[in-house]
Amino acid sequence: MGTSAEGLDIALPLNGKLEINAGQYSSCGCKPTNEDAVGIRIPDGLMLTTKGAVSVICDGVSAAEAAEKASHISVTNFISDYYSTPDTWGVKKSSSQVLTALNRWLFGLGQDYRDARRGYVCTFTALIFKSCSVHLLHVGDSRAYRFRDGKLARLSRDHVSILSPTKRYLARALGLDVKLDVDYRQLDLEVNDLYLLTTDGIHDVFTDIELCDELEQWLSDMRATVSSVSNLALTELDLFCQKICKLAIEKGSDDNVSCQLLSIDSLPSQNINDIYQQLSEQPFPPPLSVGMKLDGYRVDQVLHQSQRSQVYLVSDEAGNKVCLKTPSVNYLDDAAYIERFILESWIGHRIHSPNVVKLLDRDKPKSALYYVTEHLNGMPLNLWISRNPSASVQEVLMLLKQIESGVRAFHRKETLHQDLKPDNIFLTYEGQIKIIDFGSCYIKGVAEIETPLQRDRILGTADYSAPESVLGYRVGNKADLFSLAVVAFEMFTGQLPFKGRLAQCRTKADYQNLLYIPCYELNPLIPLWIDKPLKKALSLDPEHRQGDTSEFIYELHQPITDKDKPQLRLSVLDRHPLRFWKGLTLFFALSTLLLLLFH
Repeated sequence: MGTSAEGLDIALPLNGKLEINAGQYSSCGCKPTNEDAVGIRIPDGLMLTTKGAVSVICDGVSAAEAAEKASHISVTNFISDYYSTPDTWGVKKSSSQVLTALNRWLFGLGQDYRDARRGYVCTFTALIFKSCSVHLLHVGDSRAYRFRDGKLARLSRDHVSILSPTKRYLARALGLDVKLDVDYRQLDLEVNDLYLLTTDGIHDVFTDIELCDELEQWLSDMRATVSSVSNLALTELDLFCQKICKLAIEKGSDDNVSCQLLSIDSLPSQNINDIYQQLSEQPFPPPLSVGMKLDGYRVDQVLHQSQRSQVYLVSDEAGNKVCLKTPSVNYLDDAAYIERFILESWIGHRIHSPNVVKLLDRDKPKSALYYVTEHLNGMPLNLWISRNPSASVQEVLMLLKQIESGVRAFHRKETLHQDLKPDNIFLTYEGQIKIIDFGSCYIKGVAEIETPLQRDRILGTADYSAPESVLGYRVGNKADLFSLAVVAFEMFTGQLPFKGRLAQCRTKADYQNLLYIPCYELNPLIPLWIDKPLKKALSLDPEHRQGDTSEFIYELHQPITDKDKPQLRLSVLDRHPLRFWKGLTLFFALSTLLLLLFH
C-alpha cells in the first residue's frame, strides 16, 4: 500500500499527533446482497502527518448490474491509491487524481454491459482528516454529517434529480460518465467533533433531527461512564453504528444500511518549545575546514560560505567526490530556519529528474544536521550567460528545454521552486542542466499541516520573481513560469526584461509602469517570433501567461506566421517611399513659389 515511506529517516518537524477514533457497520438489511461498502484507514507516524486518515462510504446503485463490485472496488482502491500518491501533494490533488482514474476505470468496466450507465456505478463520500482540517469529497446521495456542540450539520448535498414525489434518479455517481464532477470542501476540526457518514438506507428513514437526537442520547449515555468523547472506546463507536443500522431496519428501511462514526480525540497542539526540542535532536556541525572529517566525509574544499549555509566539496570513504551542505551556526536557535533546512533535504529526496541535482546518502546515519548531493563539474548559468553573449538561438532553446524539464519535475510533486534564477541553475561541461537549490520551495502537502512556527514568507530573488509573489497574492505554477521567462530573456539578450526594474517594484502601480522592450531590439540576432511567447510568459497578470511551462517551451520552438509578426517601427520613407518623395517634391515646389511671391 504504501509509498510515502521514502525519506522516513528525515523527521518532519511539523507538529503533534492527530488522534481519531472510528467505528463502522454495514448490513444488507432486507436485501439478499449488500451493495454498500465502507472503509477506514488511520495510519501511524509520518503517513498520518503527511497524508492523514481516510474514511470512505459507497452505495452501489441498485439499477446497476455490478453495483456491489463497484462500491467495493471504489472503497478499496481509493484508500490504497490515495496513500500511494506523493506525500508532497496536497489532499485535493491526491484525491482528485485517484478519483478521476477510479471513475474512468469503473466507466470502462461498464462498457461490457449493454448500458454502461447500468454497469459499475456507485455513490462516493469520503472524509480525509489531515492536521487540523477535514476534507470532504462527495458524489451521489450518500451523506456526511458533523456533530458539534449538540448540533448536527449536513456537510454534503444529494446529487439527485426528482421527477415526482416517488421517483428520483442519481444525477452524479462514480462510473456513470467518463467525466466526473466531485464536490470538495475543506473545514476546520475541533476536539470532540463527531463525523457521521451514512448511505440512503439510513438517512431515508431518519430525519436530520432524529439523527441528532440519537447522537445526543448516545453521548449522554456515554458520559455516564466516560469523561469526554476522546475517552470513547472503539467498540462503543462500532456499537453506535450497529444500533443506527438496526433502528433503520426497524423503521422500515428497504435498502442496505451502512454507517460510520469518527471522533476527533485530539489535534496537533505542540507549542514552540516542543517543536524546537524536536528540531534540535540533531546538532549543527561546526564550521569545517580542509582536512576535517564528518561521518566519514573528508573536506577537500570550501565551495561556498554565507550567513545562511556552507557548502563543501568532500570525499566519501570510497574516494568519491560529493558536496555536503551544512546550516549556519548563526541560526542555532531559529526553529523556522532549522525546519526550512530539513525540508530542503526532504523535498530533494522526492524530486527525481536528470535536470535536478541528486541528493545522496538518504539512509546513512548522521551525527549532525547536513545533507549530501552529487558533485557537478561545470559553471552556474549566470557565468555561462556572461561568457556567451552571442550564443545561437538553438543552443539557448536546448538549454531552456532542460531547465523546463527540471521545473516540471517540481510541479509534478505539487511543489513550487520559487527562486528560479541563473545562480540556481548549473550547466555541466557535458551540457546538462541541473537545478541546484531547494531553499525556497513551497510544498503543498506540507503547507496543509498546521504548525506553531512563525514561518517566513519565502520570496525569491526580486529580479526574477513574479508580481503575484511580491504582492502577496496567491501563487501557483505560473509564478515559476514567469521566472523561467526572465531567465530565458536574459539568455537571449544578456539583459533583464523591463530594463531590469522588476527588483524595484513594490506595488501594483509600480508593475503597471514597467515598459517591456522586445528582445529583438536588444539583440538583433534574435528572430522576431521568439519574442511573442516571451512577452506572453512575462505578462504581469498570470491569467495572460501560457497554461504551463511546457506550453511556453513549445511556443518558443514554433515560428509565427507573417500576420503574427510584430510591426517594426519603420520610418515613413521605408513604409511609403513613393508618397514620401511626392510629398517632399510638393513641399519644395510650394516653398519655391512662396519665395518668388514675397521677393
